[in-house]
Amino acid sequence: MIQSMTGYGRSVFNRGGQKILVEIRSVNGKNSDISVKSQLIPREKEAELKQIIAAKTIRGTVDLFAAADSQNGILPKRINGEVFRSFYDQIMEINHSLGKESLNGDITGIILRLPDVVENVKPDDEESWPALLTAIENALDDLLIFRKNEGSRLASEISGRVELIEGYLAEVDKYEAGRIESVRERITKRMEELAIAYSTERLEQELVFYIEKLDITEEKVRLSQHCKYFRETILKEEYPGRKLGFIAQEMGREINTLGSKANNVDIQKIVVNMKDELEKIKEQVLNIL
Repeated sequence: MIQSMTGYGRSVFNRGGQKILVEIRSVNGKNSDISVKSQLIPREKEAELKQIIAAKTIRGTVDLFAAADSQNGILPKRINGEVFRSFYDQIMEINHSLGKESLNGDITGIILRLPDVVENVKPDDEESWPALLTAIENALDDLLIFRKNEGSRLASEISGRVELIEGYLAEVDKYEAGRIESVRERITKRMEELAIAYSTERLEQELVFYIEKLDITEEKVRLSQHCKYFRETILKEEYPGRKLGFIAQEMGREINTLGSKANNVDIQKIVVNMKDELEKIKEQVLNIL
């Protein structure tokens, strides 16, 4: 089953009175580009974590987020004694320089409101890392499920558009005979309008040569084969994104050639419809792993 490169996964777990939310988001990309955006993840673990994510996501731009919150919305806190004493000493020194024996009121409450005196309690990274890693892996599994479901939808959509192209290609046949006859009549009429004397036998030879240049049989056969190969690749390949892109390019080449040789209004309209479907296919293929 093919996968989309677009996906979302999340996981929640408790750590030391804190609720940790892990989110992983991915979008399409030519290569594997992984970004870790969380202070909860130790820097020395980032390389290991990126390898784990790359092994499972294969390709795409992936962003990992992890944020902490408490069960009751209040994080565990502690007083930083060193910062508290620093502020206290500075206040007392200033007070002494002003010739005051003591400050009016209790300064403890004031100091506690100063920056960095009260800080959040950060659980030990080494002890909490296994649990955090498990949560990340759970979010990653959730992401992969999302990508598979989205891939199934993409497979159905682009397969349907390939079938539309095959249907348009079948319509070309009913204009084939009329197209050649129209070319013949147009050239003959022009010769008569110019009152040019010509050999009927030579004209037929030139017409055969000219009509051979307008023949689109090979283009139709190759386009049909490309469509068949496209659908087979979706069913058989695990990660067909790049290959489907190459096949779509070949389909476009045959459609363009068919249009340049068409020399018929109705066939040109069909070619425009095929191009429209192919562009939609190309857009969706960019999201396929």
